[in-house]
Amino acid sequence: MTMKLAILDDYQNAALSSADWSVLGDAVDITVFDKHLGWNEDEIAAVLSPYDILICMRERTRFPASQLDKLPNLRFLVTTGMRNLAIDMDHARSKDIVVCGTQMLPYPAAEHAVALIMDLYKKISGESQLMRNGGWQGHVSEGLNGKTLGIMGLGKLGARVAKFGLAMEMDVIAWSQNLTDERCAEVGVRRVDKETLLTQSDVITVQLILSERTEGLIGATELSMMKPSAYIVNTSRGPIIDEAALVSALSQNLIAGAGLDVFDIEPMATNHPLRGLDNAVLTGHTGYVVQELYDIVYAEAVENVSSWLDGNAQRVLNAS
Repeated sequence: MTMKLAILDDYQNAALSSADWSVLGDAVDITVFDKHLGWNEDEIAAVLSPYDILICMRERTRFPASQLDKLPNLRFLVTTGMRNLAIDMDHARSKDIVVCGTQMLPYPAAEHAVALIMDLYKKISGESQLMRNGGWQGHVSEGLNGKTLGIMGLGKLGARVAKFGLAMEMDVIAWSQNLTDERCAEVGVRRVDKETLLTQSDVITVQLILSERTEGLIGATELSMMKPSAYIVNTSRGPIIDEAALVSALSQNLIAGAGLDVFDIEPMATNHPLRGLDNAVLTGHTGYVVQELYDIVYAEAVENVSSWLDGNAQRVLNAS
């Protein structure tokens, strides 16, 4: 019997060209959804209830217990990445739904943070639009040399951004709740307290995991401590920064600007106030989206489906 397989949230229609799905043969009938299915569980269920297999991009469409209960035919779920907080793994196991993951790449989000920092300082997107409109030299850019780069979170991604700052001859400082002097010495940066990072940094980049400790970590009080000339960059998760407070700070020019790849609700509403702010450089959670990653995750998704069909599931995330 042919199983129905859905590839979700393939915004760039890249999934089918990024892997050889033909190896699955007639075992599956593939449908691609290139638009987000929304947040209403009943509406999502109405679309996905016929499918036996779902391939999801990590944390784009959510699968809590209540959503899984509305998908009676679902037997196999593949997520990109080896963790996905948007899937209730235990409940999936209780319903005999096997959840498998794929490898991810360690560098794209760090590269994206660097790109946003460069855009904020060099006004690249603004100048590009000006040139397309027939203009010439509408912005005065700034140098990074000698500026202070503050990194919130010095894990693998934060360390990569730190190396960029050091290469640009910036003064790089770092803070997180559990950061040690030993880790900072290993990376070659200085550990400071949170207040010092907020008040001294010329640009702050957020490289933290969203958790109860980090949600709302940067609010109106923290933004008010920043230099009026400072920028903030977030390629981690939107709720780490209080979005309403950030919109207010940018609207009042309390800080110079922000580079944002992540937001409270994604995809972001077309009328969201951030879209109308000239001092915000915005991308649609594309920090981890590079072709090299798609080549890996979709190839491994095909492998996962094939091995599961053969009764030997691999990269299982919800094994008992």
